[in-house]
Amino acid sequence: MKRIWLAYGAAALLLLAGCGKSNDNANSASNEAAPGQAPGQPATAQTEPPVPPPEPPKPLVVPAGTSIPVILSTTLNSHKNKPGEEFEASLAAPVVVDGEAAISKGARVTGVIVNAKKQGAVKGEAQMSIKLTSVTVHGKNYLIATNSYSGTEKGKGKRSAVMTGGGAAVGALIGGLAGGGKGAAIGAGVGAGGGLATAAGTGGKNVEFPAESRITFKLSQPVTIDR
Repeated sequence: MKRIWLAYGAAALLLLAGCGKSNDNANSASNEAAPGQAPGQPATAQTEPPVPPPEPPKPLVVPAGTSIPVILSTTLNSHKNKPGEEFEASLAAPVVVDGEAAISKGARVTGVIVNAKKQGAVKGEAQMSIKLTSVTVHGKNYLIATNSYSGTEKGKGKRSAVMTGGGAAVGALIGGLAGGGKGAAIGAGVGAGGGLATAAGTGGKNVEFPAESRITFKLSQPVTIDR
């Protein structure tokens, strides 16, 4: 009988030893943390790395030499306007780069009067030159550089010089026609002034670029436009 109890005791000890070993293995497995995970925390599924955002579209570069056709918003006149004054215009046609409109038709364009010389009363010719300085695309202003567009009106320099140089003779002629001999003497007395006044009164035309005129400029430097 004693042997039977000893056998039962030994079996119970073996059973307890096996349970303890299983618990130790389970505890060891639970304590092995996944990479980047604190020990003792339950294992979690690894997530995919975040997808980087797409790169922004590359800007469009409008090369030098590209034509920039514009329509003037106001009239420019060499007699009324002065160098340094700004003017406004709108793009008459889209500027296309690689099949895409870098600058849309109707875009706001600004320019400056480079030179403005009215017709001289005595000699010289009227001159006016303008160029573009900026363009607005999608609300952003871009500085641009273009060639100058110029216009001239030939003066009556030769005729004015002759009339001024022979002022006394011209004055005498006017006086004679007006009142005979006495008038001729008066005319001769104010000859120089009379000749100058006549020249001023017969001056030539001034350069004028009317509103709604279409003028084409060319870029002298490339410009980079954001998409």
